[in-house]
Amino acid sequence: MQLWFARGSEVSIREQLVTQVVLGILGDDLAPGQRLPSTRELARRFHLHPNTVSAGYRQLARERWVEYRRGSGVFVRANKPDAPLSQTFALDQMIAGLFRSARKQGVSLPILRARLRQWLELQPPDHFLLIEPNEELRRIVAAEMQQAVTLPVMSCGLDDLAKMLEGSIPIALANRVATVRPALPAGTELLTLSYRSVTSSLGQWLPAPSGALVGVASRWPDFLKLARTMLHAAGFHPDSLVLRDASQPNWQRGLKQTAAVVCDSVTAKELPAGCRAIPFSLLAESSIDELRRYAEFVSKPLEAV
Repeated sequence: MQLWFARGSEVSIREQLVTQVVLGILGDDLAPGQRLPSTRELARRFHLHPNTVSAGYRQLARERWVEYRRGSGVFVRANKPDAPLSQTFALDQMIAGLFRSARKQGVSLPILRARLRQWLELQPPDHFLLIEPNEELRRIVAAEMQQAVTLPVMSCGLDDLAKMLEGSIPIALANRVATVRPALPAGTELLTLSYRSVTSSLGQWLPAPSGALVGVASRWPDFLKLARTMLHAAGFHPDSLVLRDASQPNWQRGLKQTAAVVCDSVTAKELPAGCRAIPFSLLAESSIDELRRYAEFVSKPLEAV
């Protein structure tokens, strides 16, 4: 069996070794009982660290693809594992079948690799990617997005964008577009989300009840500023507001004594038992609707297949 290793790849050398041996067994390139190269031999031939090769062989043994024979080396087991022992088992079987079929048709590895790359590029995206530099705001908006759609939602800052962009639908808040767009490859579509208006979220609680003590809680500092300004304008006296930065120790102190707590959707789940939460959703309904339409559009071709 021919082995090759891509240095500098995101896939570790150990995982490359394990995957190739598994594919070799599934594709019948490695026969039951066949002896694998020794750790020293592989390390010398491919300039690998012996510990890396040993770790790969140990993983293969744990997953029952190979077995150690004292004094003789590492051998392919007589029988393949009866049940999936890793999450990639079924995928490995499909890939091995593809390689077998390609080999029977006389298709070379470079041609197969090029066609696979082309097909992967043609596939529709399978998740949303929220690009937001502020970590706390990112958590809140991503949580609201995930509540609205079934398509997975991932998030990142600008530093991690390059390695997370593949296969995604990039998204940014409207006030971040000027910052995010230059970081994207030319021609990349960027979906934009808008903030919800204050009155649409809290209109039912206005005007302010006289003497009410109201809490405001969030890990995002700008949320605290926004809510305080908004409640002042709505008629709440400054002394009636209990502000809590949820990133600080003991932030829940005193919130049980309030009539209600205005908070973001993430902090709402962390309030003390008995607190009445008034979650303030940041995303506009129009943006939520657009997310749902986009998710439905992207998912339809996948369901049809």
